Amino acid sequence: MKKTTEAYLVGLLDRYPALKSVESEIYGAALSLIHLYQHKGKLLVCGNRGSAADSLHIVGELMKSFHQCRPIPLALRNKLEKYEDGDDLGSHLQMPLRAIALVCEAGLNTAFANDVNPEYIFAQQVLGYGDKGDILMAISTSGNSCNVVYAAEIAKALGLTVIALTGQGGGKLKKLADICITVPETETFKVQELHLPVYHALCLAVENEMFKVGDTLWKR
Repeated sequence: MKKTTEAYLVGLLDRYPALKSVESEIYGAALSLIHLYQHKGKLLVCGNRGSAADSLHIVGELMKSFHQCRPIPLALRNKLEKYEDGDDLGSHLQMPLRAIALVCEAGLNTAFANDVNPEYIFAQQVLGYGDKGDILMAISTSGNSCNVVYAAEIAKALGLTVIALTGQGGGKLKKLADICITVPETETFKVQELHLPVYHALCLAVENEMFKVGDTLWKR
């Protein structure tokens, strides 16, 4: 891990001292995600209610530039030049880190909920999208959300790594996850308040490892 990457994790723990209780888990999650993207894998993310929004937030940070520029390779820009809009595409597209939020497939999720069982909609998507070596990030403030737990079970059966974000105790996910970040809170909103800086730091760490340091992005 680069020193500049580690600085993001150190900074997280400095700003949120309560997270020092899960320092090793945060570092482990960062290293697992870095390894995932170095080997061209993808991240699947799921959660309910506020954690569903967190799933979308994480994917939004990974699939485009977050804190630093991610221009597409020159070779790809050159290939785009033969198309009418190639120059514009080449100058605006940004290199992604592949990630899928399992909460936004409305057609599939409503069909599966109606035809089969709504508790298995995340598990069905893991079965469809997941490949051995991928990572499932399972978010549940209690650690016991049944649809998230089922997703973790099929992920393990398929050979995916499971990183869980939970509250204190970890619930059922703690026994299933390869890495369980059990932030030291029990009330839902307080757990979610600590989940956000954790996944921001993880996204920053991965981006810093995967792309050359350039101009940071201050405009949103």
